[in-house]
Amino acid sequence: MTGMYFLIPTLMVIFLSMLFVRAGAIALVRTGMHYEQAKFQALSAFTATGFTTREAEKVVNHPTRRKIISILMIGGYAGIAAVTVSGTSSLVSTSAQNIPRNVLIFFLGLVVIYAIARHIGLMQRWEAMVERLLYRSSLFEFEPVEELLHLTEGFGLVKVEVEAGSPLAGQSIKQIGSARKDTLILGVERGKTWIPARQMKEELLQAGDQLIVYGLLERLKEEFAPAGGPP
Repeated sequence: MTGMYFLIPTLMVIFLSMLFVRAGAIALVRTGMHYEQAKFQALSAFTATGFTTREAEKVVNHPTRRKIISILMIGGYAGIAAVTVSGTSSLVSTSAQNIPRNVLIFFLGLVVIYAIARHIGLMQRWEAMVERLLYRSSLFEFEPVEELLHLTEGFGLVKVEVEAGSPLAGQSIKQIGSARKDTLILGVERGKTWIPARQMKEELLQAGDQLIVYGLLERLKEEFAPAGGPP
């Protein structure tokens, strides 16, 4: 029975490590990195598996990403050490007849953690909470948006308000983006809440929502101009 006291902390460390990696991925996304790439980078840093030369340049040349990756690497060393110590202690303190039972419990625990990690709804809630905390935190100093997006002459960001009766109301971000070439919708401001585009591709826009759109300014003026005149 003593081994159980070490087995449960082992599973807890693995679970918290999974959440930690997800949080690191969201922090990397906030620096302008693609979501899938950010998840891979965060997992690679946490497990100390390294990057290719090209991938490493994207981190090394960006001060905020270096800070995030460093925290992930330190957390990875601490997590691996904790799992090693608690796992070894569990094995040593478990009697021979209880080893099969503990192995089964450990395996089932890993299955539950994997199921949680694959649950889109739960992970989206966790990532949204991390995103809100990072938005309010001064822990990371993010690059100015002009440098982050590498804006060139003629390109920029605009805020488009969805007014009552607007053709945009009742449409989803996916519908709006697919109908307009070379236009990237970054997200929606709804009241005091910021909703990333990837979290509401199918959700319908409401009157009062504000779209944050990146693209060629002249084209944006034409495509998002209200019916009564220029934006």
